[in-house]
Amino acid sequence: MSDLAFQSATHPMSLTIFDLDNTLISDDSDHLWGQFLVEQKLVDSEEYARANTQFYNDYCDGKLDINEYLRFALSFLAEHPLEKLHQWRQQFIDEKIRPLVLPAAQQLVDKHRNMGNQLIVITATNRFVTEPIVELFGIPNMLATEPELINGRYTGEYIEEPCYQHGKVTRLKKWLRANKMDLNDSSFYSDSHNDIPLLEKVSHAIAVDPDPKLKRHADEKHWPVISLR
Repeated sequence: MSDLAFQSATHPMSLTIFDLDNTLISDDSDHLWGQFLVEQKLVDSEEYARANTQFYNDYCDGKLDINEYLRFALSFLAEHPLEKLHQWRQQFIDEKIRPLVLPAAQQLVDKHRNMGNQLIVITATNRFVTEPIVELFGIPNMLATEPELINGRYTGEYIEEPCYQHGKVTRLKKWLRANKMDLNDSSFYSDSHNDIPLLEKVSHAIAVDPDPKLKRHADEKHWPVISLR
């Protein structure tokens, strides 16, 4: 943990980290966004749906080619003006995401907020999809995979390291330095074995409705296992 422990006397507050998909909400926003595009006939439905499902299965199996996936996921953003994208996204949030917000998750977030902890979401899903979801929880900080935006248009590329697996550790390390914080008494809540690299770094790792691989790992490490469902 030493490589992430940045000491700071000026920021004594503890950091509480949340994964987003299948942790604070009861499904995967990235996969759902793809389904939404298919349902709205905004993409070549059959081919897009097949690829969307395959990438999600690869993610669940821990063998996702993140670069290949991001080329797929971000290409749609590059094909449409920002105004239209935001209209579709708002519809997506209202119809697909709001029903998936777990009341127990909101209570957990509020509990840590009331304890005076610094709150952050770290998600592999890109910022375009996740930013308004994180806002629903009133969480002030987030790290996500960052789509490239130039002159008000998405390019289909991404900037910085994808916020996935070890990339979450790298991105958090950079954020901690910038905010003069450390991982003393930190907590991380996640459902996914893809987050084991970061779960291993925090003071308190908590498995939330974990997938089978994370459940096995949590049991071996004697990490708490909770459900927000």
